[in-house]
Amino acid sequence: MAIYLTRESKVLVQGMTGGEGMKHTRRMLAAGTNVVGGVNPRKAGRTVDFGERAVPVHGSVADCMQSTGADVSVVFVPPAFVKAAVTEAADAGIGLVVVITEGVPVHDSVSFTAYARARGTRVVGPNCPGLITPGQSNAGIIPADIAKPGRIGLVSKSGTLTYQLMYELRDIGFSTCVGIGGDPVVGTSHIDCLAAFQDDPDTELIVLIGEIGGDAEERAAAYIRDHVTKPVVAYVAGFTAPEGRTMGHAGAIVSGASGTAQAKKEALEAAGVRVGATPTGTARLALAVLDEDNGEGNDDGNDNDDGNDNADGNDNANDEGA
Repeated sequence: MAIYLTRESKVLVQGMTGGEGMKHTRRMLAAGTNVVGGVNPRKAGRTVDFGERAVPVHGSVADCMQSTGADVSVVFVPPAFVKAAVTEAADAGIGLVVVITEGVPVHDSVSFTAYARARGTRVVGPNCPGLITPGQSNAGIIPADIAKPGRIGLVSKSGTLTYQLMYELRDIGFSTCVGIGGDPVVGTSHIDCLAAFQDDPDTELIVLIGEIGGDAEERAAAYIRDHVTKPVVAYVAGFTAPEGRTMGHAGAIVSGASGTAQAKKEALEAAGVRVGATPTGTARLALAVLDEDNGEGNDDGNDNDDGNDNADGNDNANDEGA
């Protein structure tokens, strides 16, 4: 099983004929993703040869959906055009839109996420690496070769830390990994993914990655306390961030004690979540929890790393999507 994305998903790419769209469509196809079409009104009727597969270009999302049955869109368009792209996809009735582009104006994100939600379309992103169900499908820019199918569900604000935890836990593997993005306004939250992983029978452990700024992790902690029965392990980036300095991620806004890594850690731990001191320590905690479920050893996650983990929030993991 998986959440949001499976081998049955039929993916279209808005902006497929651009440089980034071409590059990552090729990577998605190599990962086994069923890419059924691209959308570019100026190049409708053409096909793009990706070697083993030629992908047709359609004039609109609606045309592509009607011709191919597409139910997922991945957006590789410049920031100024993201609002129009998501609105078009939502109007066409597509189920999932994955927005890779960074630098999207916040007022545009507010508008198109609300518009899509009202029409039953889930948005992941913007400014995200996308999501992957290893061995089944990959919608976005997450490297497909760093993890295998397995028992862990991962939800993360940070692209770089998504990749690191996937790599560190590669021997266990993942049901689905979702990079939700680090902007102040995103279409899919930690809570959305926690609920989906809770309901997924093949997800045994959830790994949550947050970072300083906002209150998303505190709200996730409250949801975990009240609704999640599966074990959750977390990491919060930003313990070493200097006070008063603007962080790289647009969402990393800290006001007084609110939004700090320590406040988030305390909220999560109060909800029964084990929080790692470093990414590597978090991976060790996850392994220890799985071992405990099998009656094996223990690990407190306090490895000897120095904690310098891109704490400024400026991971730039998804700059390829712009």
